[in-house]
Amino acid sequence: MDRSDEQLLAESGRDRAAFGVFYERHERAVLGFFGAVTRRPELAADLTAETFAAALDGVDRFDPERGTARMWLFGIARNVLSGSARRGRVETAARRRIGLETLVLAPSHVELIEALVTAEGDAIVEAWLAELPPDQAAALRARVLDEREYADIASDLRCSEAVVRQRVSRGLGRLRRMLGEGAR
Repeated sequence: MDRSDEQLLAESGRDRAAFGVFYERHERAVLGFFGAVTRRPELAADLTAETFAAALDGVDRFDPERGTARMWLFGIARNVLSGSARRGRVETAARRRIGLETLVLAPSHVELIEALVTAEGDAIVEAWLAELPPDQAAALRARVLDEREYADIASDLRCSEAVVRQRVSRGLGRLRRMLGEGAR
């Protein structure tokens, strides 16, 4: 019988193998997310390790009433990313609490992660953009992914810079809410 993510998390407190199944289901997606954001395989791997360590450490706080297990996990990933950005380094507290050693990547692993990032990271970003209204998705794609200037985007979209800024802000806010709902 294939157990749902929610069932796996519920069983993880007494059965670590259940969390292993959950990890295997979502590792590629989380690694792809971090790879798409950072474009650095080693950093993506570190952030992924910390995210799953934090998830395992806090599995008893997962509440299926608040959202899906996947959204909860990506909410943790978002928190790990923002905390690491604030500190200027990847935090290792969750990994230390559960006894995970420091991750050391061989060059062949880095190459595999780079390939995964290309395949998975872009797909995740595209899926998230598809959840947004088209005007917000277009503005976010141009500003965040293509790193274009607001004036340039406004010219292409035939609107003011203020409108582009508003669309980017609203799109980012919607994504934050979407990812953050599961992290509480």
